Amino acid sequence: MPMSAADLARRLAGEAEAVCRHYLPNGRREGAYWLVGDVHNAPGRSLFIRLKDRGDGRGVAGKWTDAATGEHGDLLDLIAARCGLSNFRDLADEARRFLALPQPVAGLEPSDRPKPRASGSPDSARRLFAMSQPIAGTVVETYLRKRGITELSGHDTLRFHPRCYYRPNATATTQIWPAMIAAVTDNDGHITGAHRTWLDPSADDKAPVETPRRAMGQLRGHAVRFGVAGEVIAAGEGIETLLSLRMILPSLPIAAALSAAHLAAFLFPPSLRRLYIARDNDPAGEGAAAALSDRAQAAGIEAINLAPALGDFNDDLRRLGIDELAAALRVQMSPQDVDRFMRRASARDGGG
Repeated sequence: MPMSAADLARRLAGEAEAVCRHYLPNGRREGAYWLVGDVHNAPGRSLFIRLKDRGDGRGVAGKWTDAATGEHGDLLDLIAARCGLSNFRDLADEARRFLALPQPVAGLEPSDRPKPRASGSPDSARRLFAMSQPIAGTVVETYLRKRGITELSGHDTLRFHPRCYYRPNATATTQIWPAMIAAVTDNDGHITGAHRTWLDPSADDKAPVETPRRAMGQLRGHAVRFGVAGEVIAAGEGIETLLSLRMILPSLPIAAALSAAHLAAFLFPPSLRRLYIARDNDPAGEGAAAALSDRAQAAGIEAINLAPALGDFNDDLRRLGIDELAAALRVQMSPQDVDRFMRRASARDGGG
């Protein structure tokens, strides 16, 4: 008899740490969890996988959650994402190989395996965004200004929620913090998700919680967008990273994909002819930029990488200043786009 998906998931859960060490070697164990950046093995702490059962039915070995994207599932889902397997028969074969189980003559049909679930639907994301208010005069505006982002006009994509729920994990007590809410949209402008950045009420920094940034809804291929996409846009990971570019290039349309994995999968607007990839200065950012650049060139789109001097462009803006950031961007961009999009130094306001 072929083994069911549930049977394979239970077998893998019994070897949860070994699964993590094999498929996610860039992570590390901390207590009862394996922590890593995402299902693609990027360094970081956003994805956490429970390694042992709690014994009360609430904390189950092998269950994982990505705090940045809201995606979650079991170890079969993780292996499918890590290995790029969409056919369940191939996924089952891979799981059996890892578990050293004999391969059956016939496997299960792909329909026998449910897809990973997302935490928060697009409808929930749309409701959250609709319940939020403009950022003018709120802690969101203060928070962004303290990060050097003073160009805040026309940012209808961002909103403020004064009492946004935050739950550290499935068993923890719900907390309430103010939050910056960003709409995630597709190329037609439809809201498919929302990104939350929980803030300290003093607006000095993000809220003092383990994962102050989380997203919900359908994210893959979509982005938080500023400006109407045309023939030229810039895409990157973080919202503050892209808004830092907008301090120098106020009329350049930008798109924040929210993570390295989602940047690599960004869907190109139909009108796009030249793409600036504002990458983060880390291995995950470099890998995402390379993957996106390859996809763009295959689609006949010119791809130009923009590299920060420090960790990301918000680091550059805050630590090096707006003039040095502008000078660095000028030599990396196409001259025609410098003339078209870059604000002249004499007209530029402060914020470095």
